[in-house]
Amino acid sequence: MTVSWISWPTLFHICILLCANGVVPKQFQLEPLNSTVLQGTDALFRATVDGNWSAITWTVGQNLVYVVTHTTVNETKGQYSSRFCSRGDTSCVEFIIHNVSRSQSGPVICYVLGEYGSKTAHLYVQENGTVSIMGGDVTVTQDQQVEFECVTTTWFPAPTVSWKRNGQVVNSSLYNTTIMMDGDSFNSTSVLKFQAVSNTTVECQATVTALLDPQSSSVFLVVVPKPPDWTVLIAVVVSFGAFALLVLLIIGIIFCYKRRKEKQPSYQDEMRRVRTQSQISGANTAGQSQGQVNRGYVPEGRTSWISTSVTPSELTDNGDSGYKIPDVVKSNQTGNAYNTVDDSGFKKHRHVTIV
Repeated sequence: MTVSWISWPTLFHICILLCANGVVPKQFQLEPLNSTVLQGTDALFRATVDGNWSAITWTVGQNLVYVVTHTTVNETKGQYSSRFCSRGDTSCVEFIIHNVSRSQSGPVICYVLGEYGSKTAHLYVQENGTVSIMGGDVTVTQDQQVEFECVTTTWFPAPTVSWKRNGQVVNSSLYNTTIMMDGDSFNSTSVLKFQAVSNTTVECQATVTALLDPQSSSVFLVVVPKPPDWTVLIAVVVSFGAFALLVLLIIGIIFCYKRRKEKQPSYQDEMRRVRTQSQISGANTAGQSQGQVNRGYVPEGRTSWISTSVTPSELTDNGDSGYKIPDVVKSNQTGNAYNTVDDSGFKKHRHVTIV
């Protein structure tokens, strides 16, 4: 027990006197014995005294800050005030610390003058800071790995960070939280990773024990359908296209080979063609000989009959001691034309070849 304005020797002396006289101190209740509040809020303690009391003192830390009497109840002194728990009930007195600060964390001592003694409670002041998911809303493709970073600043003590997806608590194995001390407060960074499947509301929460509702920040994850995998389709199309081209190429080669083979004559056909051409050439040669040879041709300057191809029977008497020599050329064309021989007995004749 610590009281700033009463020395330990004095208290020890009072205790000896009480024990010697066989007087047992009267009881009173102080609650709560442990109070955790947020900075800037009010801290309340309640003292319930059995019997009559004259004064109650309150010490915060090491400083006596307020004295309660029946006449000073409901008074406010700076940051402190007191009141009865209910109207007309003087046995219960409340002590309020307004706008509490972290410097006021520590013991709160209630001392009831007389035979009651004192009791000590403990005040814990916490501070909530800020929480924010970095980057805001995110749009990704389906099945893509996404990462969210939640940052908390100026908290005391270090906050507890958790995540939710569409209102469902995320397993702690899916995120990692790092806590750093900054002066007399704490900052933290929490990173959440998961695979995007559908549109999701992502929420980061930070809290301390004095905070009734967690402080949170949320963003929206938009998941767009994954574009089709053209690689597989292209591979299939290329494969089928290459196969089709190969088939067409093989068919084309076979077709060209057959056409070439059909156009290439066989040995029998070639021999037949050679014989046919030989027969045609022989016929042309015979025809040219019949049309070009003039059996009545006599070279110029000759005075005697030199053609052995004309028989004497083919010569006819024309009554003038001359002979007619058949005009073989014209004879071949008309059948009975003859040339007349001159006075010397022969006719000059030039050979004409008709092709």
